[in-house]
Amino acid sequence: MISYTLKCKAGHSFDSWFQSAAAFEKLVAARQVTCVECGSDEVTKAVMAPRLSKRPQTSETDQLAPEADDTPMLSVPSTEVQQALAELRRKVEANSDYVGERFTQEARAMHLGEKPTRSIYGEARLDQARSLIEDGVPLMPLPFRPKQKLS
Repeated sequence: MISYTLKCKAGHSFDSWFQSAAAFEKLVAARQVTCVECGSDEVTKAVMAPRLSKRPQTSETDQLAPEADDTPMLSVPSTEVQQALAELRRKVEANSDYVGERFTQEARAMHLGEKPTRSIYGEARLDQARSLIEDGVPLMPLPFRPKQKLS
């Protein structure tokens, strides 16, 4: 695993972990890396300083493992905006059904009364979302991408 400090087009800075440098490059090329604050997918590596351990090294294993105090907590939002987005994500995931790429079909079917109304979230292309809005289907874009479902 490798940790990079990243910067988006708007200048927001954030950290993220990747399996390898090649994995990072592949995800950036596919526009799968997004800013945690504004959602921009125009992300580059920021200037980073190497992390040096403060304790004396006694073995090769010690040289590879950072001190627990030095490791940043990436799962804990550090800014007010990140905290608000994390709370919004938690509420959406707790109170809505993830329908993935079926979002357009599910939303339209509920709007037409073909399916019972419930809170859903998922993914739609811009043209699909525009068509739903033109047809009067209420929807709201989320300021984050849904977590990838593996199955």
